Amino acid sequence: MSKLQCISPIDGSLYVERELASPEQIAVALAKAEQAQRVWKDTPLSERVAIGRKAIAAFAAKENQLAEELCWMMGRPIRYTAGEIRGFVERASHMADIAESALADIRLPDKPGFTRFIRREPLGVALVIAPWNYPYLTAVNAVMPALLAGNAVLLKHSAQTPLCAERMVAAFAEAGLPDGVFQYLHLSHADTEQLIKAPAVRYVAFTGSVPGGAMVEQAAAGRFIGTGLELGGKDPAYVRADADLAHAVETSIDGAFFNSGQSCCGIERIYVHESLYDAFVEQAVALVRQYKLGRSDDPETTLGPLVRAEAADFVRGQIDEAVAQGATAHIDPADFPQDLRGTPYLAPQVLTGVHHGMRVMTEESFGPVVGIQKVSGDDEALALMNDSEFGLTAAIFSRDVEAAQALAERVEAGTVFLNRCDYLDPALAWTGVKHSGRGCTLSSIGYEQLTRPKSFHFKTQL
Repeated sequence: MSKLQCISPIDGSLYVERELASPEQIAVALAKAEQAQRVWKDTPLSERVAIGRKAIAAFAAKENQLAEELCWMMGRPIRYTAGEIRGFVERASHMADIAESALADIRLPDKPGFTRFIRREPLGVALVIAPWNYPYLTAVNAVMPALLAGNAVLLKHSAQTPLCAERMVAAFAEAGLPDGVFQYLHLSHADTEQLIKAPAVRYVAFTGSVPGGAMVEQAAAGRFIGTGLELGGKDPAYVRADADLAHAVETSIDGAFFNSGQSCCGIERIYVHESLYDAFVEQAVALVRQYKLGRSDDPETTLGPLVRAEAADFVRGQIDEAVAQGATAHIDPADFPQDLRGTPYLAPQVLTGVHHGMRVMTEESFGPVVGIQKVSGDDEALALMNDSEFGLTAAIFSRDVEAAQALAERVEAGTVFLNRCDYLDPALAWTGVKHSGRGCTLSSIGYEQLTRPKSFHFKTQL
C-alpha cells in the first residue's frame, strides 16, 4: 500500500506519514456514507444544527494544537495560524445560524383547492477536496452546509495537510455525529479521480488549481452531478486618485504578502493612479522591507517559507523574467539572508515598470511578489483589471463610494471589495468567474448548491 508523506517546509523533515486508502477501504467508506446519509437526512434539522454547534466547540477547544500542526504542515508563521481556526469557527457558526431559514420550504401564494411548496432535498454523498494553503477554511465552506443540509460527506485533503481532515472528522465524532456521515480518505490523485466517478458520489466541491478543476469536470462528465470549483486567481487592486494612501498601502500589501502570497484571493497586481503612484511605491517598498523571513515556528517571523522549494523557484523565475524584460526589483534578496535558492524560503519582492506582457502580471504567482503599475484613471485601470483569465476578487481603494460602486459593477470578479481585500464574509456568496471557477459556497446561496429542489403540488379539493 502506498504512503502519503507530508514534508514540512520549515526544515524539510517528515512531519506526517499515512497509508493511502486501498480500493477496499474506499468502497467501504462509500457504502457507509450512503447508508448513514439515508438516516441523517431524516434527522430533524434542529438536531443536525445542534451537533454542528457541538463540533464547532470541540474544534475551537483545540485551537493551540491545531494552530501548531498547521504551522508545521504548510509553513504559515505560528503568530498567524490561530486565525484560521477562528475563521473556521466564524464560517461554520454562520452557516449554522442561517440553516433554518436557508433550508426552509418555499411556500407559494395560496391557491384555492391546492397546496404547493418547494422543499430543498439533500443530494446524497458529497465529496469535498480541499487544498493545503487554507485547509480548514476552504474545507468548512462546503463541509458544514453539506452536513447541515442532510448530506453525508467524504473529505479528501491535500497530502500536505492530512491532519486537517482527521481533526475535522474527529471534532464531529466528538459532537455525536452518527458514524459514516462524515469521513476522511487519504487518496492518491488517481484514486481521487476514480472516486469522483463513483455512482454514490452526487456532488463534488473542489478547491485548487485550474488543471485540477478541469480533472474534476472531466471525471464527472456524463454523470449529471453538481460540481463546485474554486480555482485560481490573479486578483487586482486599484488605488484611485482619491484613496486614503496610507490605508491603501497597508491593506493591499498585507493582501499581497499574507501567507507568503499563497492565497487564491491574495492581491497579485496593483494599479495606482499616476498622482499617487510614486508615493504609493515608496511607502509599499518601505513596508515590505519590514517583513521578517524565517522559520514558521519562530513567533517573530512574519513571512514564512513557501510550501515547497519548487514553488519558490517558480516565483523566482517569474521575477527574473520580468526584470529581464525591463521591470525594476525594489527589494534586494541579500537583505533577507534566509532567502536561499533550492529551499522554500523566498524574499518578498515589489516590481515596478511592469506590464501585461510579463508573466508576473498575468500568470498566477502564488508567492510573495507583487507588480505595481501606473494608470491614468478609471478606464485604464478597469481595462487592466479585467485583462485576465481569472476573476475571483478585486479591490478598489477610494473615498468616493458612488464612483467605486459604478466601477465595481463593471469589474469581472466574483467579489469586489472597497477599501479592503483578501477576506471572506460568510454572509456573502463566495464565487468566481472565468478560470476562477464556478458554483458558490457560503451565504444562503451556498445551501442551494448542496440541495436539489423538490416540488409538491397537491390538489386538496376534489
